[in-house]
Amino acid sequence: MAPPVDPVPDTPADRPPSVDRLARSLADTGLPHPLLVDAARSAVADGDPATATERARMIAGATRRAMLTEVVNATGVLLHTNLGRAPWGASVGSDRYAALEFDLSSGGRGSRQDRAPRLIARACGAEAALVVNNCAAAVLLVLAALAPGRGVAVSRGELVEIGGGFRIPDVMAQSGARLIEVGTTNRTRLADFSTAIASPGADVALTLNVHRSNYRIEGFTESTSVADLSGLDVPVVADIGSGLLDAACPWLADGPPSWLRGEPAARQTLEAGAALVTFSGDKLLGGPQAGIIAGRADMVAACAEHPLARALRPGSLVLHALQDLALAYLARDGDAIPFWRMASTRVDVLSTRALAIRPDLVVDTVSVPGGGTLPGVEIPSVGLSLPGDRVGELRAGNPPVIARVTEGSTILDLRTVHPNDDAVVAAAVATLTG
Repeated sequence: MAPPVDPVPDTPADRPPSVDRLARSLADTGLPHPLLVDAARSAVADGDPATATERARMIAGATRRAMLTEVVNATGVLLHTNLGRAPWGASVGSDRYAALEFDLSSGGRGSRQDRAPRLIARACGAEAALVVNNCAAAVLLVLAALAPGRGVAVSRGELVEIGGGFRIPDVMAQSGARLIEVGTTNRTRLADFSTAIASPGADVALTLNVHRSNYRIEGFTESTSVADLSGLDVPVVADIGSGLLDAACPWLADGPPSWLRGEPAARQTLEAGAALVTFSGDKLLGGPQAGIIAGRADMVAACAEHPLARALRPGSLVLHALQDLALAYLARDGDAIPFWRMASTRVDVLSTRALAIRPDLVVDTVSVPGGGTLPGVEIPSVGLSLPGDRVGELRAGNPPVIARVTEGSTILDLRTVHPNDDAVVAAAVATLTG
């Protein structure tokens, strides 16, 4: 039940209302009293006393809407970075303690890296794995632990910026490793790496292979594969980024979708000779934000023993979510992984849902993977089309529905909408169309 609202008493037009009484009149917004006081104070200080009550209520409403909240993703972007990338289940929600670093067999202290990382390693064919808080942290830790003060050879065509201004050379500088640029932007051969490794004073500790996940280089190009690099006398670390565990997608009944072709996978990259792979938890893996280091047990152990490992370690919520995710992969249960369930939904199923919502608005459209993965890839989909730009009105709903504008029309792509939210979409569309 909402708290009782204390109405603001009439005050002379030239005098502002009491901040405290104004704040108490906003109690029905559900915000804590200190935030209501802030809204009231801002409204009183802002302008005409006669409109202070209306302004305070608007400020309080804006404050509530600015909170982290659930939304309906109807953009068709499966891994929408601004919406948290991969959606993941709420099975980890509990008010009980977790045996995070407690060994239930011995009753002594355990390691938080004993459970989820071991399952992830099993799922991708690695000897061992380590979880940190994002993929950039995984790369940073690998370089700091395995190549401090030493050279790391990277193709010039793979010196990428991963978003937000973070660049591979900057991450390497922070790690204490020394960047050795190899080849050219569009063509790097195995001989270029061999020359760099043999150069006097190079002291190359690692070769780093970076997947260009958010852009493509086409035309007059040449690159060096992990398999080729593994023939050199230096360990290969492959940053595959997107987190595809296995190119065969054994968790999908119909096997790998055609749009996934060419995406590097952890299992196959390790089989090709990489000593370590690093990848994200919240992209094609389909879990929470995390960074995973997987591969040779001795190198993973060296990373785990580095002081940075503690600074970058994840909490119990992330590890529990990754544990559930890894168990779903090992059970080959793609339907238990929201990202893969959405990505593999058949177009005819989407059409049936769209027709049930508003048959007169149904359109064919395309979804995209998003999240800086698979640039240029489009996945056939079905949605609803409204004339004009209505995205602002959809965002104002409760819950907010996030859509996109394409060629002057507002598109609500059902591939990224959970079937349980079809009623929400239907209500939002009905509100806008009368």
